[in-house]
Amino acid sequence: MFSLTFLPTFGLQLLYKAVQSSDEENNRPEASGHPGLLKTFPRAFLRIPRLVLVLLVLGVFAYLFSILSVDGRFSDLRVYNNSSNSPASEIGLEISQDTYINADWSKFAYTQYVTGKDYLCNSLMIFETLHRLGSKAERLMMYPEQWSLESNSSEADLLQRAREDYNVKLVPIHVQHFAGEATWGDSFTKLLAFNQTQYERVISLDSDANVLQPMDELFFLPRVPVAMPRAYWLNNTLSSQLVVIQPSKQEFERILYAFEHRQNTDFDMEIVNNLYGRDCLILPHRRYDLLSGEFRGTKHQNYLGSTTEVWNPRQVLQEAKFLHFSDWPYPKPWIAGDESIRIDIQPACHVTASGEDDCSDRDVWNEIYREFKDRRQYVV
Repeated sequence: MFSLTFLPTFGLQLLYKAVQSSDEENNRPEASGHPGLLKTFPRAFLRIPRLVLVLLVLGVFAYLFSILSVDGRFSDLRVYNNSSNSPASEIGLEISQDTYINADWSKFAYTQYVTGKDYLCNSLMIFETLHRLGSKAERLMMYPEQWSLESNSSEADLLQRAREDYNVKLVPIHVQHFAGEATWGDSFTKLLAFNQTQYERVISLDSDANVLQPMDELFFLPRVPVAMPRAYWLNNTLSSQLVVIQPSKQEFERILYAFEHRQNTDFDMEIVNNLYGRDCLILPHRRYDLLSGEFRGTKHQNYLGSTTEVWNPRQVLQEAKFLHFSDWPYPKPWIAGDESIRIDIQPACHVTASGEDDCSDRDVWNEIYREFKDRRQYVV
């Protein structure tokens, strides 16, 4: 491929020839005894053809770009433009084996919060997956302070299993409830992750989700208070389903102030958007925030970030690391749903250009739900 990196040398050679020719024409010594290079240089420079000057300038810029460009240390994450869902450039995060081996993993943790038995089961499943995938970071579960670990309750049994089987650290907390809202009222509790200052960085994960691949690389992001993916299904909104947090007293005080001065329609997602919507490291949603409902859609340009890329449901699922269950009106997978609703809302098959039926969206969507239900019986 044609390269611009040779242009600086080429341009300097042309400049030297032009100067040399001008010097020969005016061949007379200066007072210092040296040839008249310095005196003739301005006139020689003006005689250089305009095209040569353009090539010379382009060559200088190409050379500077080649030495200042990204050197390959980052290769997994994407930087997103603030006004678009499309990837602006690949920067990624390629962690060496030495970094993993020598890292002090006690400084990092995945955090979960639970407010009831269903979500306690979900959280246990998340931690089981992280354990099975070999995640090196610590695991922390925030649970309601009124639950006793010494009781004979099913909650106490699950908490003890989390601690003993998956090395989960248990932290009793006061659940931050928002009166009058049944669905998201307790989700403010996740914001207590900002107060876990015993860690340098934590990753808060919603528990109505699946961890599909290891995500330890996120602990090595550049030092920023918060990193989140975009809610690609909404306009100019960050998703709080996965949040990479640098806990600190200052940030937690900001969270508390925002919580105390929120509007009645503001929940955890609105709070983090109000605080960090204009100043946040953006993670690629294609890898870190896939909705199960995406497989039921017919237009995927918001998710793909492209109007020309061909949608491939199995490839999309294979590249995803975190999948969030969202298929209203179909209930979450741990809740028994009406079979007629599932049949009614499951992805439709479509006819390919060759005239064959393609039911891959339907197959993938049903597999996601079936796998979760089977694993829940095994883990819980």
